[in-house]
Amino acid sequence: MVQGLQLSTRLTQSMVLAPQLQQSLALLQAPTLELKALVEQELQQNPVLEEVEGSEVELPDKPVEEMGENSDATATADPSERAEDAPVDVEKADDAPADDFQEEFDKLVQLDQEWRDNFSQTNAPIRQSTEDEERRQFMFDSLTSGTSFTQMLMDQARESDLTADQQAIAELVIGNIDDYGYLKATVEEISTANNLPADKIAEVLKVIKTFDPAGTGAGDLRECLMLQLERKGQQDSLEYRIIRDFMEALGKRRIPEIARGTGRDVDEVQESLAKIAHLEPRPGRAFLPDTDQFVSPEVFVTKVGDDFTVATNNDNVPHLRISNVYKDLMAQGENNAEVKNYIREKIRAGKFLIKSLHQRQQTIGNIGREIVKRQREFMEKGVAHLKPMTMAQVAEVVGVHETTVSRAVSGKYIETPQGIFEMKFFFTAGLQTACGTGVSNTSVKDMIAEIFKNENPSKPLSDQEVVKMVGEKGITIARRTVAKYRDELNILPSNLRKVY
Repeated sequence: MVQGLQLSTRLTQSMVLAPQLQQSLALLQAPTLELKALVEQELQQNPVLEEVEGSEVELPDKPVEEMGENSDATATADPSERAEDAPVDVEKADDAPADDFQEEFDKLVQLDQEWRDNFSQTNAPIRQSTEDEERRQFMFDSLTSGTSFTQMLMDQARESDLTADQQAIAELVIGNIDDYGYLKATVEEISTANNLPADKIAEVLKVIKTFDPAGTGAGDLRECLMLQLERKGQQDSLEYRIIRDFMEALGKRRIPEIARGTGRDVDEVQESLAKIAHLEPRPGRAFLPDTDQFVSPEVFVTKVGDDFTVATNNDNVPHLRISNVYKDLMAQGENNAEVKNYIREKIRAGKFLIKSLHQRQQTIGNIGREIVKRQREFMEKGVAHLKPMTMAQVAEVVGVHETTVSRAVSGKYIETPQGIFEMKFFFTAGLQTACGTGVSNTSVKDMIAEIFKNENPSKPLSDQEVVKMVGEKGITIARRTVAKYRDELNILPSNLRKVY
């Protein structure tokens, strides 16, 4: 049998999303900030679109819907029914009146020519007063940028008494210090990698350990905490001795073992542990980039009387319409077929984008109303009363596919009387109670956290004891599930939580 390359054809069927459908899904999934970026990109690519103030355009869905116990989500008006944003019938554009577009266009051309003539005559740069120039320079001088942790250490090295050769070694050492302030390479490793004497590197490292913040340059947590106490002159304190000689027992909170080893009372050891807790385990943490996230809720829930009202955040959603200028251009009889076809396609694309934005708000609003309807007890009483809910259940009521619900709630937030939550927070599996009703996993986890919070520190509860306490409330749960939730809550096992 001869082997070789050959060409062959094969006919297959496959599903491919149309570009417009892909755009619609992207708009639905995008949070508010990303949505603005997507719309801005469309505004640059489609000249027939223009953005207007929210007060000028009324979104198709009502801003506030009453949510009583028996109320249902209602459909919203079709945006194409509004006269202001009604799309142009491009097939009949030739018969439309021409209005005064040509006259307005001539005026714009005249103003443009007058401006060009004026600019050519006054080509000299605008002179600023001395006071204005000083203000401008002060503004630029006032601009500041955050100093990185590495740069801050380099500045301290340059201001120290290190020689030129030591300065070069200091750069190598500082380059091996991570963002938390720990030296990630040993003196021997730096010496071998750079062919430098280890004693010279150790001498420079000793100086770097005196830099701010205290604890910088340490090789591990033990040394970091000891450096901070040494900076305070507390080398003879009980805290220093505990860190130096009983670090492993300290990490596991073996207080009796520490008390026996130091010859001190348990109360004295606990007081020292409280002081150690105020030391900084990560000296460079203050210089880390700001990781705070600011979110803009997509849905607002407020209580009015005995009912809840649900409103979508329409203020941060761009409002678009088809420019009247291009509507008039379609009515111009002298435009050729190529120009009309171009404008016709852009108008169709613009209409689809506007409709997709309106549909996005309508879908998110309907999902928000269904969440409030199903989680009414949560809205009134808090997380402990969160009920199990799946996306399939909400999708069936809203009238969309389950994947559409997933896209709609992705990265979206809802503001409730209990606080701001990610919309995905409300979709959780559940556990069965003794009476046959369901309870959310999140509610059970919150219940377990409350049990651990109220336990006796000298007699911490075991996981099996927690299983019995949760069972007394009618919820059947396995011990391994309690252990899983305890780990997720960052709660230590009972033998490590005991306080003597």
